[in-house]
Parts: sequence; structure tokens; C-alpha cells
Amino acid sequence: MKIIKTKAKEIYTKTKLPGADYVLNQYVGCQHACTYCYAKFICRWKDYGKFGTWVEAKINSPELVKLKKIKGEVFMSSMSDPYQPLEKDLKLTRQVLENLDKNTYLSILTKSDLVLRDLDLLKQFKNLEVGFTINDFEGKTKNLMEPFAPNYQLRLEALKRLHKKGIKTYIFVSPIIPGLIDLKKIIDSTRKYANHYWFEFMNLRGAGPEFVAMMKKEYPENLRILQDKKAMANFMEECAKIIKKSGIKYAGIEKHNS
Repeated sequence: MKIIKTKAKEIYTKTKLPGADYVLNQYVGCQHACTYCYAKFICRWKDYGKFGTWVEAKINSPELVKLKKIKGEVFMSSMSDPYQPLEKDLKLTRQVLENLDKNTYLSILTKSDLVLRDLDLLKQFKNLEVGFTINDFEGKTKNLMEPFAPNYQLRLEALKRLHKKGIKTYIFVSPIIPGLIDLKKIIDSTRKYANHYWFEFMNLRGAGPEFVAMMKKEYPENLRILQDKKAMANFMEECAKIIKKSGIKYAGIEKHNS
């Protein structure tokens, strides 16, 4: 894993992502190396190698957020996981949280139970939520999709712990792939511990040709549905029924155009 330490001129970037006004990326690139990740497009401008083999760390991020008041909602992070493995030693996310104005409307999204380390800081924020990207990939599928990310059970246990400590939490169910995740199971296992949900269907275009080639080899029938507009529309409709029948509160469903 190549770690590139840089200094940024600015750390807040305006965004069109739903539910956020700004994104805050103290890291770009991610050790989790999820093969479906849309963020690999950044490699067009970052000539460090294949996505998942490098991480850019903006080491002056803590200074850039200090004494700065932001009007609007801030999302951490859109180009990485703020709690990827190297954070355990670099503590860049922790330092950012230490320096952030505690009145900031902050939404953190992660796949890691490492977020529990910063519980003391999270509790200081007046308007904070922590989300977990949840899918129930296991075994071979987990290795192919999310080779280095913590497993489903670790995320679930971290979610429960944060909820128990009074932290507002949400679930980002992604990527929803026909036949590879059990939507009802995910909702049933998390609904007691989540304030609300987001749902995202597979962004096949964003995942790129390498991912499509892997799906063609390992999951040809699932890929066929993803690439068939009518079949995918039927699948989305079935998922929508499950979501509505569950009675959970959800903020949005991102469908994408494969």
C-alpha cells in the first residue's frame, strides 16, 4: 500500500450528493479496495497506480478545519473511508474531529468498526450521524467485492454499540445486486439500531469494465439482470415493495443508470 502525504489548499468541497452541502475528504483512495467502488474514477487525475493500492493523506486537514464554521451539512467522506486501516496509526480522522466545530452538521459514512475508537469525540457533536455501508456479502462474494473491508458482523456490532451510546445512526444499503444480497435480512437485522436508511442499486457504469468482466465470469446471471432494463426495473420494484412493507424511515433510493 502506497501512502502519499500531501497538503491541501482547502478541505471542504461543495457537492451535489443527496443530503449534503459539502464533502470532507481527508483521505483520497481506500485500502478497502472494494471492486465496485465508483471513486476509482479519480485515477484519471491521480497517477499513483490502480485504485485500492494507494491512499493520499491530506496531512494538514486538521489545521484546515480548525476555527472554521460551515453553514450546511458536511459529509465525510465521498472519496475514501475515513476509518480505513491506516487511520489506526495516522489518526487523521481523529485529529479532524478534534478540531471540527462541534456545531457542524456532520454525517460520517464508514465500513469499519474502528469508528468506535472515536466515540468520545462523536458524543461532543450536537448534530452528528454515523452511517454504515451494509450488505451481507459473505465468503467468496465478500472476497471478490470487498476484499479488505470489515465483515458484516463487525459492522453490525459497531452499529449496535453506537446506537446504545446514543449516537444517531443510519444504514447505507449498497450495492444492491440481484441475487447477491438479502434486502429483507439486512433491514430486519438493523432496524432496531438505525434512525433511517439510504438505498443504492449497483452503479455498474461507475464500477467500470474490470468489475463487469469479473461479474461476467463469476456471476453471469446476476450481471444479465443488471444489464437488462426490464429485468432490473422488475427487481427494483420488488425491492421497493420490501422497503415500503418494512415500515422503516428512509431518506432516498439511488437507482443509477447501468
